[in-house]
Amino acid sequence: MIKHDLKHKAQCFLNKTNFACVLRILFTDGTSAVILYRLAKFFQRVYLGPMGWIFLELNRVLHGCVIGRHAQFQEGFVLMHPVGVVINGAVKGGKNIVIESGVVIGAAHNGPNVQVPVLGNDIFIGTGAKILGAIKIGNNVKIGANAVVIKDIPDNVTVVGIPARIINRGD
Repeated sequence: MIKHDLKHKAQCFLNKTNFACVLRILFTDGTSAVILYRLAKFFQRVYLGPMGWIFLELNRVLHGCVIGRHAQFQEGFVLMHPVGVVINGAVKGGKNIVIESGVVIGAAHNGPNVQVPVLGNDIFIGTGAKILGAIKIGNNVKIGANAVVIKDIPDNVTVVGIPARIINRGD
């Protein structure tokens, strides 16, 4: 999965996915945060959870990025700038999700039940955006900087504002 993550980031940054571009991406901000997250997930899958926890803690210390241990993202996960990113451990994300700095993807508490967002495929989340509660974010969605998303978002839209509202439908 790391290979797919790097290729997706190269596509986002440089509009190319050749070897030289992927190599260049290795040294950009955020790439090591994604690699640490993927290593943590690997160690969890092979029943070495404490090693996984160490990688998540390294991510927190080195990058100021907190990703819960059970958060799941498919291939193409990109942290452009990991500082201030907080992702609840129960969040599930699809393919090709790009996250800018200061993003919070978190829970809403309804008594003892913790409810978290589910993210579709091909999503861009702008700097400082907050996605909170038991909501679903559709496919091909762009969430603007500092938007606060507290309701379901359909496919193929751009949302901005507090609370987030649709400003563009890309149907």
